Amino acid sequence: MIETIIHVLVIAGLIVSAILVFHFKDLLAAALASGLFSFLISLEFYILQAPDVAISQAAIGAGLTTAIFIIAIRSTKRYEEDVL
Repeated sequence: MIETIIHVLVIAGLIVSAILVFHFKDLLAAALASGLFSFLISLEFYILQAPDVAISQAAIGAGLTTAIFIIAIRSTKRYEEDVL
């Protein structure tokens, strides 16, 4: 019962963070929401008893990729310009 509730909450968080990534105009906020999505995926892998996949997803997906995105955003404009 508790495990089902945790799965539902993690999947709901995945859906919300994916929608946030899509809707944010601020590139830094979108990169952080993407990092949150990767962290929640690694949490789901851990719950599904795949700790090796969870560790690699957390290290590369949530950690390294988010850091690379933030470094790249620092060297460009932070906000996306509206194109008509």
